[in-house]
Amino acid sequence: MVAVSGEYALEEPMSPAGRLFHTRGFNCFVIAVVGSSEVVDVDRVKIGLQQSLLKHPRFSSVMEGDDGKGGRRRWVRTAVNLDNHIVVPGIDPDMDSPDEFVEDYVSELTRSSMDTSIPLWELHLLKLKTKNANSIGIFKIHHSIGDGTSLMSLILASTRKISDPDALPSIPKAKKSGNGRGHRTGLGGVLFGIWWGLTLLWNTLVDMVLFVMTVLFLKDTDTPIKGKPGVEFNPKRIVYREFSLDDVKLVKNATKATINDVILGMTQAGVSQYLNRKYSADGEKADGASGNNLPENIRLRANVLVNIRQSAGIEDLAEMMERNSKVKWGNKIAYVLIPFKITIPEDPLDYVRQAKAIIDMKKHSLEAIATYRIGKLLLDLFGIKFAAELMHRVLSNTTLSFSNVVGPAEGISFYGHPLTFIAPTVCGHPHGLTVHFQSYVDKMMLVVNVDESVIPDPHRLCDDIVESLNLIKQAL
Repeated sequence: MVAVSGEYALEEPMSPAGRLFHTRGFNCFVIAVVGSSEVVDVDRVKIGLQQSLLKHPRFSSVMEGDDGKGGRRRWVRTAVNLDNHIVVPGIDPDMDSPDEFVEDYVSELTRSSMDTSIPLWELHLLKLKTKNANSIGIFKIHHSIGDGTSLMSLILASTRKISDPDALPSIPKAKKSGNGRGHRTGLGGVLFGIWWGLTLLWNTLVDMVLFVMTVLFLKDTDTPIKGKPGVEFNPKRIVYREFSLDDVKLVKNATKATINDVILGMTQAGVSQYLNRKYSADGEKADGASGNNLPENIRLRANVLVNIRQSAGIEDLAEMMERNSKVKWGNKIAYVLIPFKITIPEDPLDYVRQAKAIIDMKKHSLEAIATYRIGKLLLDLFGIKFAAELMHRVLSNTTLSFSNVVGPAEGISFYGHPLTFIAPTVCGHPHGLTVHFQSYVDKMMLVVNVDESVIPDPHRLCDDIVESLNLIKQAL
């Protein structure tokens, strides 16, 4: 048993977003699959967890209370028995299809609920050699503990560089894009500032009108990849593909875009190719060679959950676990709706150009802050159930969830186990398709998470997205 000590309060109220993730129809949890080049040493992992992750209050607290009759959920510190959280299944290391076994194992985890009488996290350790690892670790963490970015950052704060076992991982920081106002002076600067402010207000107004319309009635086209009502309760199939980050950077530099622009463009391309096949007469063509079979004016949008809290850095989280120092934690999230252009253009580079135009407009909008403020206001006025219904309607009326997470720039180890890949995703929300990208060293991992009753061939969709990057690269 691991005792609880330190400066943290023994009882803390659960944040509004944390409470939301315990409402019916929005019981979300994070799944993160990691591979190691070494056979896992279970005892070493347990010692490492005791010395780091368990010092975080959310990993050593249970949820108590409820939101009914004026009650309020809260976190209460408790002793942690690692045997309740570390699962080491007995498996045949010489099985014929280890990768398929891991895929099935992860799918089973999406079926099971979490035991609320203990802290809401699990770590499954599989001593199994797959095509890209010699053992597998699978984290399952309830979303009420924290948003996806914070949870991944916390896990990375428990790792160290392979080249320097005492050093924390290096996470590339995104360059801040300038708005162009700093180099303009005089009347030109004043006029540009006015134009900049007006376009910011206009973009925000358009985004908020579309957001309100989505809450009320605006639904995406009912395509073969859109989930049906109740999709959030169905088990999920999670598949992933590794591809070259250098290829993404090549396209980025050639098109003067960003990595986000490129991966959004390749996702649009892959989804377009997949749908084009579904709408074709024979259903066999893997590309646009047979022509454009897509219906006109498909409305298809991705929902991006944005963490608007300034996330604690890797160093801050590591210090927190070592010294119980306080850093801001929890879920402080907002919505951004990204429209996908579903088409088969003659020039594959159009996918990147379209993605760049959309993201540039979203960057010059206060949509995320506005949706967060509206959600918080409605929660304060009408309660958690009303806010949960609003969020549920927004996701139900769109088609997929999308995210991109920047990972370590060089190899890292998890309690002495060198990692070969990191593949995170989220389950429990009302989408039949979720697409995540996770970078690690010079590789990018694409993670596709589907309801198989909606998308029965997720490997084909995965291939379409990765192959689309090759088509875009060749078009250069």
